[in-house]
Amino acid sequence: MISTSDFKKGVRILVDGDPYEIMEYTVQSPTARGSSTLVKARVRNVLSRAVFDRTFKAGDKFQEPDVEIRPVQFLYRDGEDFHFMDQSSYEQFHLTEGTLGASTRYLSDGASLRSLSFNRSVVGIELPQFMEFEVEETEPAVRGDTASGKVLKEARISTGAIVKVPLYIETGERILVATETGEFVKRAQKS
Repeated sequence: MISTSDFKKGVRILVDGDPYEIMEYTVQSPTARGSSTLVKARVRNVLSRAVFDRTFKAGDKFQEPDVEIRPVQFLYRDGEDFHFMDQSSYEQFHLTEGTLGASTRYLSDGASLRSLSFNRSVVGIELPQFMEFEVEETEPAVRGDTASGKVLKEARISTGAIVKVPLYIETGERILVATETGEFVKRAQKS
């Protein structure tokens, strides 16, 4: 059992049959006599990835959900299905585009990811915070474009997604992209 006193970032709890991950929390001490201490938490539903604000009474207890995270590799896309391989057991499984949502924009063959299992069945994947991609197509910079400050242009990366990049990025360069926001981070280190 997990109590509100055990809350910290990353702890997972079971609320009304759904697994949630604590993203942040605050403890509010009572201002009136006889009031109970409240714990306000921002939680993310592990299955739907939706974020909620929830309030609990201090001392509330929760079951620990049967959530497992395992390293996987993305193999290939077949229409609406995306195929993966568990890197420990070498078992293959697939998830649909509807299940994966926006993360499909950053799936490239051979990418190392993490699968998320709830009650022994895979329900989703977690992307790394940053992923490296090759810029396949972007407009060349035009002299005088930088006069107005930080100017960005569109670039198509190797997965087909469009990312806003600074003017100095050219076709063929490798860049780091923040997968949660889809924003350009920096040029990738040359190996």
